[in-house]
Amino acid sequence: MGWPERTGIIAAIAALVALAAHDARAANGAYAVDAADISEVGSCKVESWMSAATNTDFSAVANPSCVVDPFRPIELSLQTIRARSDGDWSTTIAPKAKTNFIPTGVGRWGLSAYGGGSFDVATGEALSAFAVIPATFRLSETMRINVNGGWLWDRTVDRHYLTYGIGFDWKFTDTLQWTIEAYGQAGASEVASVVQPRLQTGVRYRPNEIFSVDVIYGRNIGGENANWITIGTTIRFPVHGSEPEHRRTGHL
Repeated sequence: MGWPERTGIIAAIAALVALAAHDARAANGAYAVDAADISEVGSCKVESWMSAATNTDFSAVANPSCVVDPFRPIELSLQTIRARSDGDWSTTIAPKAKTNFIPTGVGRWGLSAYGGGSFDVATGEALSAFAVIPATFRLSETMRINVNGGWLWDRTVDRHYLTYGIGFDWKFTDTLQWTIEAYGQAGASEVASVVQPRLQTGVRYRPNEIFSVDVIYGRNIGGENANWITIGTTIRFPVHGSEPEHRRTGHL
Protein backbone atom coordinates (compact mmCIF):
# COMPACT_ATOMS: atom_id res chain seq x y z
CA MET A 1 0.00 0.00 0.00
CA GLY A 2 1.43 3.36 -1.05
CA TRP A 3 1.81 6.48 1.07
CA PRO A 4 -1.16 8.35 -0.54
CA GLU A 5 -3.48 5.46 0.32
CA ARG A 6 -2.12 5.30 3.85
CA THR A 7 -2.54 9.05 4.22
CA GLY A 8 -6.17 8.77 3.14
CA ILE A 9 -6.84 6.03 5.70
CA ILE A 10 -5.14 8.04 8.45
CA ALA A 11 -7.23 11.09 7.52
CA ALA A 12 -10.41 9.01 7.63
CA ILE A 13 -9.53 7.70 11.11
CA ALA A 14 -8.73 11.24 12.27
CA ALA A 15 -12.14 12.40 11.04
CA LEU A 16 -13.74 9.51 12.90
CA VAL A 17 -11.99 10.52 16.10
CA ALA A 18 -13.11 14.13 15.70
CA LEU A 19 -16.77 13.17 16.04
CA ALA A 20 -16.50 12.46 19.77
CA ALA A 21 -19.07 12.04 22.54
CA HIS A 22 -19.40 12.57 26.19
CA ASP A 23 -21.56 9.64 27.13
CA ALA A 24 -19.52 7.03 25.27
CA ARG A 25 -17.58 4.55 27.33
CA ALA A 26 -14.45 3.63 25.43
CA ALA A 27 -13.26 0.54 27.05
CA ASN A 28 -13.60 -3.17 27.74
CA GLY A 29 -17.35 -3.52 27.29
CA ALA A 30 -19.20 -1.86 30.15
CA TYR A 31 -15.91 -1.24 31.99
CA ALA A 32 -14.27 2.15 31.58
CA VAL A 33 -10.54 1.32 31.95
CA ASP A 34 -9.24 -0.32 28.79
CA ALA A 35 -6.52 -2.94 28.34
CA ALA A 36 -3.75 -2.55 25.77
CA ASP A 37 -4.70 -5.72 23.88
CA ILE A 38 -6.72 -5.93 20.69
CA SER A 39 -8.12 -9.07 19.09
CA GLU A 40 -6.89 -10.90 15.99
CA VAL A 41 -7.38 -9.33 12.56
CA GLY A 42 -10.69 -10.46 11.08
CA SER A 43 -12.36 -11.17 14.43
CA CYS A 44 -15.50 -9.34 15.53
CA LYS A 45 -17.64 -9.05 18.65
CA VAL A 46 -20.85 -7.41 19.83
CA GLU A 47 -20.84 -5.97 23.35
CA SER A 48 -24.08 -4.77 24.90
CA TRP A 49 -25.10 -3.62 28.35
CA MET A 50 -27.84 -1.92 30.32
CA SER A 51 -27.14 0.33 33.31
CA ALA A 52 -29.64 1.68 35.85
CA ALA A 53 -28.92 4.27 38.56
CA THR A 54 -30.50 5.08 41.91
CA ASN A 55 -31.40 8.57 40.59
CA THR A 56 -33.46 6.93 37.75
CA ASP A 57 -30.81 7.61 35.07
CA PHE A 58 -30.56 4.75 32.57
CA SER A 59 -28.53 3.72 29.53
CA ALA A 60 -28.66 0.88 27.01
CA VAL A 61 -25.64 0.33 24.76
CA ALA A 62 -24.86 -1.85 21.75
CA ASN A 63 -21.23 -1.83 20.61
CA PRO A 64 -20.22 -3.94 17.56
CA SER A 65 -16.52 -3.99 16.68
CA CYS A 66 -14.13 -5.68 14.23
CA VAL A 67 -10.36 -5.72 13.77
CA VAL A 68 -9.16 -4.75 10.30
CA ASP A 69 -5.68 -4.29 8.78
CA PRO A 70 -5.55 -1.32 6.37
CA PHE A 71 -1.86 -0.72 7.17
CA ARG A 72 -1.67 -2.10 10.75
CA PRO A 73 -4.25 -3.94 12.93
CA ILE A 74 -6.95 -1.48 14.02
CA GLU A 75 -10.04 -2.25 16.08
CA LEU A 76 -13.01 -0.21 14.86
CA SER A 77 -16.17 0.02 16.95
CA LEU A 78 -19.43 1.95 16.83
CA GLN A 79 -21.49 2.35 19.99
CA THR A 80 -25.19 3.13 19.86
CA ILE A 81 -26.29 4.63 23.19
CA ARG A 82 -29.87 5.23 24.31
CA ALA A 83 -29.82 7.10 27.61
CA ARG A 84 -32.03 8.90 30.10
CA SER A 85 -30.48 11.64 32.24
CA ASP A 86 -32.51 13.92 34.53
CA GLY A 87 -35.64 12.64 32.81
CA ASP A 88 -34.48 13.55 29.29
CA TRP A 89 -33.83 10.86 26.66
CA SER A 90 -31.05 10.99 24.06
CA THR A 91 -29.58 8.75 21.37
CA THR A 92 -25.88 8.92 20.62
CA ILE A 93 -23.62 7.28 18.04
CA ALA A 94 -20.01 6.84 19.20
CA PRO A 95 -17.18 5.64 16.89
CA LYS A 96 -13.78 4.54 18.18
CA ALA A 97 -10.50 3.37 16.60
CA LYS A 98 -7.79 1.53 18.57
CA THR A 99 -4.40 0.08 17.68
CA ASN A 100 -1.69 -1.73 19.64
CA PHE A 101 1.97 -0.63 19.55
CA ILE A 102 3.60 -2.95 22.13
CA PRO A 103 2.02 -6.39 22.74
CA THR A 104 1.33 -7.36 26.32
CA GLY A 105 3.16 -10.19 28.06
CA VAL A 106 3.79 -11.54 31.53
CA GLY A 107 6.26 -9.33 33.38
CA ARG A 108 6.27 -6.48 30.87
CA TRP A 109 4.16 -3.52 29.75
CA GLY A 110 2.02 -3.45 26.62
CA LEU A 111 0.89 -0.17 25.03
CA SER A 112 -1.87 0.93 22.66
CA ALA A 113 -3.80 4.07 21.72
CA TYR A 114 -7.38 4.88 20.80
CA GLY A 115 -9.48 7.86 19.88
CA GLY A 116 -13.15 8.39 19.28
CA GLY A 117 -16.26 10.14 20.33
CA SER A 118 -19.91 10.58 19.45
CA PHE A 119 -22.60 12.83 18.12
CA ASP A 120 -26.26 13.37 18.93
CA VAL A 121 -28.42 11.40 16.48
CA ALA A 122 -31.37 13.80 16.69
CA THR A 123 -29.41 17.01 16.03
CA GLY A 124 -26.22 15.74 14.37
CA GLU A 125 -24.21 17.80 16.88
CA ALA A 126 -20.72 16.61 17.75
CA LEU A 127 -20.58 16.42 21.54
CA SER A 128 -16.93 15.75 22.44
CA ALA A 129 -13.63 14.22 21.37
CA PHE A 130 -11.15 12.05 23.24
CA ALA A 131 -7.83 10.24 22.91
CA VAL A 132 -6.44 7.69 25.39
CA ILE A 133 -3.24 5.70 25.91
CA PRO A 134 -3.95 2.33 27.62
CA ALA A 135 -1.01 0.44 29.16
CA THR A 136 -1.23 -3.11 30.56
CA PHE A 137 1.18 -4.97 32.84
CA ARG A 138 0.54 -8.70 33.18
CA LEU A 139 1.44 -9.96 36.64
CA SER A 140 0.70 -13.54 35.55
CA GLU A 141 -1.43 -15.45 33.04
CA THR A 142 -4.48 -14.66 35.20
CA MET A 143 -3.78 -11.18 36.63
CA ARG A 144 -3.16 -7.82 34.98
CA ILE A 145 -3.07 -4.11 35.80
CA ASN A 146 -4.45 -1.60 33.30
CA VAL A 147 -3.51 2.10 33.41
CA ASN A 148 -5.12 4.73 31.16
CA GLY A 149 -4.25 8.37 30.56
CA GLY A 150 -5.78 10.72 28.05
CA TRP A 151 -7.61 13.87 26.99
CA LEU A 152 -11.29 14.76 26.66
CA TRP A 153 -12.87 17.78 24.99
CA ASP A 154 -16.46 18.29 26.12
CA ARG A 155 -17.93 20.46 23.36
CA THR A 156 -21.22 20.97 25.22
CA VAL A 157 -19.40 23.25 27.69
CA ASP A 158 -16.23 23.79 25.60
CA ARG A 159 -13.89 22.46 28.26
CA HIS A 160 -10.85 20.21 28.13
CA TYR A 161 -10.10 17.54 30.72
CA LEU A 162 -7.27 15.18 31.54
CA THR A 163 -8.64 11.65 31.90
CA TYR A 164 -7.21 8.84 34.00
CA GLY A 165 -7.97 5.29 35.05
CA ILE A 166 -6.48 2.27 36.79
CA GLY A 167 -7.95 -1.21 36.90
CA PHE A 168 -7.13 -4.71 38.08
CA ASP A 169 -8.37 -7.95 36.43
CA TRP A 170 -8.08 -11.36 38.05
CA LYS A 171 -9.32 -14.56 36.43
CA PHE A 172 -9.70 -16.66 39.58
CA THR A 173 -11.33 -19.73 37.98
CA ASP A 174 -11.54 -21.07 34.43
CA THR A 175 -14.84 -19.22 33.90
CA LEU A 176 -14.91 -16.29 36.39
CA GLN A 177 -13.04 -12.99 36.30
CA TRP A 178 -13.15 -10.17 38.86
CA THR A 179 -12.48 -6.55 37.86
CA ILE A 180 -12.13 -3.40 39.96
CA GLU A 181 -11.37 0.02 38.52
CA ALA A 182 -11.20 3.70 39.41
CA TYR A 183 -11.25 6.43 36.78
CA GLY A 184 -12.28 9.99 36.13
CA GLN A 185 -11.43 13.35 34.60
CA ALA A 186 -9.50 16.30 36.01
CA GLY A 187 -10.37 19.89 35.21
CA ALA A 188 -12.76 22.73 36.00
CA SER A 189 -16.48 22.10 36.43
CA GLU A 190 -19.39 23.79 38.22
CA VAL A 191 -20.70 20.31 39.14
CA ALA A 192 -18.37 18.74 41.71
CA SER A 193 -19.28 15.13 40.91
CA VAL A 194 -18.14 15.55 37.28
CA VAL A 195 -14.50 15.72 38.41
CA GLN A 196 -14.77 13.35 41.37
CA PRO A 197 -13.37 9.80 41.02
CA ARG A 198 -15.63 7.07 39.65
CA LEU A 199 -15.59 3.41 40.68
CA GLN A 200 -16.76 0.11 39.20
CA THR A 201 -16.32 -3.49 40.30
CA GLY A 202 -17.87 -6.61 38.84
CA VAL A 203 -17.63 -10.28 37.91
CA ARG A 204 -17.51 -11.74 34.40
CA TYR A 205 -18.74 -15.26 33.69
CA ARG A 206 -17.24 -16.67 30.49
CA PRO A 207 -18.18 -20.34 29.97
CA ASN A 208 -16.61 -20.55 26.49
CA GLU A 209 -14.70 -18.55 23.86
CA ILE A 210 -17.88 -17.11 22.32
CA PHE A 211 -20.01 -15.70 25.14
CA SER A 212 -19.59 -13.86 28.45
CA VAL A 213 -21.85 -11.97 30.85
CA ASP A 214 -20.93 -9.22 33.36
CA VAL A 215 -22.62 -8.06 36.56
CA ILE A 216 -21.17 -4.72 37.72
CA TYR A 217 -21.71 -2.25 40.56
CA GLY A 218 -20.66 1.35 39.88
CA ARG A 219 -20.50 4.64 41.78
CA ASN A 220 -20.70 8.05 40.06
CA ILE A 221 -19.93 6.39 36.70
CA GLY A 222 -21.42 9.26 34.68
CA GLY A 223 -20.37 12.06 37.04
CA GLU A 224 -23.86 12.30 38.62
CA ASN A 225 -23.08 11.02 42.15
CA ALA A 226 -25.39 7.97 41.93
CA ASN A 227 -25.06 4.21 42.41
CA TRP A 228 -25.36 2.00 39.32
CA ILE A 229 -26.02 -1.63 38.47
CA THR A 230 -24.94 -2.85 35.04
CA ILE A 231 -25.68 -6.13 33.24
CA GLY A 232 -23.61 -6.74 30.12
CA THR A 233 -23.00 -9.44 27.54
CA THR A 234 -20.37 -10.06 24.86
CA ILE A 235 -20.73 -12.31 21.83
CA ARG A 236 -17.48 -12.98 19.95
CA PHE A 237 -16.94 -14.06 16.35
CA PRO A 238 -13.32 -15.29 16.18
CA VAL A 239 -11.46 -15.89 12.94
CA HIS A 240 -12.38 -19.35 11.66
CA GLY A 241 -9.71 -21.89 12.55
CA SER A 242 -7.70 -19.45 14.66
CA GLU A 243 -6.17 -20.27 18.01
CA PRO A 244 -8.40 -19.18 20.94
CA GLU A 245 -7.56 -15.66 22.09
CA HIS A 246 -6.77 -16.60 25.69
CA ARG A 247 -4.06 -19.00 24.49
CA ARG A 248 -2.39 -16.28 22.40
CA THR A 249 -2.53 -13.40 24.90
CA GLY A 250 -2.88 -15.11 28.28
CA HIS A 251 -5.99 -16.30 30.06
CA LEU A 252 -7.42 -12.79 30.43
